[in-house]
Amino acid sequence: MFHRAFTAFSHSRQVVNHFVRMNRTSATSRGILADKVALVTASTEGIGFAIARRLAQDGAHVVVSSRKQANVDRAVAELQKENLSVSGLVCHALERHGGIDILVSNAAVNPYFGTMLDVTEEVWDKILDINVKAAAMLVQLVVPHMEKRGGGSIILVSSIAAYSPFTSLGPYNVSKTALLGLMRNYVQELTPRNIRINCLAPGLIRTKFSAALRMDKATLEKVMEHMRILRVGEPSDCSGIVSFLCSPDAEYITGETMVVAGGSPSRL
Repeated sequence: MFHRAFTAFSHSRQVVNHFVRMNRTSATSRGILADKVALVTASTEGIGFAIARRLAQDGAHVVVSSRKQANVDRAVAELQKENLSVSGLVCHALERHGGIDILVSNAAVNPYFGTMLDVTEEVWDKILDINVKAAAMLVQLVVPHMEKRGGGSIILVSSIAAYSPFTSLGPYNVSKTALLGLMRNYVQELTPRNIRINCLAPGLIRTKFSAALRMDKATLEKVMEHMRILRVGEPSDCSGIVSFLCSPDAEYITGETMVVAGGSPSRL
């Protein structure tokens, strides 16, 4: 358990060191996030990739992060074809930008499908280490560097499962609920530092994670009926709200959770 926690912390620290040492490149982009530097973790596909693309489209210099170099290279190449200011690194890499203004913590795992009573300690450790503890450590690491730049914006990617648990995904649901608590506990400490922190809670989105729910039409129809939605969301449905939350237009929004779930019930 200690080894997993230390590994998650080390990966987060190395990513932040990468930013601290980067030389600022001259910004030619224009947009609501012009001249901002953004780190998006787990951003080589799915929701993370869509968010990275949108932040870059809105003017930010985005660093795509993943554990596999091949995935990073593929994602960066695709975005650079669109003339977007994007670079990439694996979590073990160092060296590059001069600071950080935006953090989107999107990394998560779910190695378990079954009843809560059958969850092993190893599964609990892995899910909480990566989905919660690593996010907390990464926030701690970026805050001093955001303060040096006068402030910043942090987005923790949670899930509608934080409000309405998915069947047979107990530990994952708990980890996503914990992120809401993590965000709320950080608010009072970060607000005086001019750093805002909010959560994104996607619903059923067309990603690899939701593939099992979309394998056959009958299962998907049951899920959609249960969630009271008319369609499966696309990763791009999550990107615009993140860009807004990171922009000056949202400077009075902090400590909130934005649900992007097509109308699926999430709270009172």
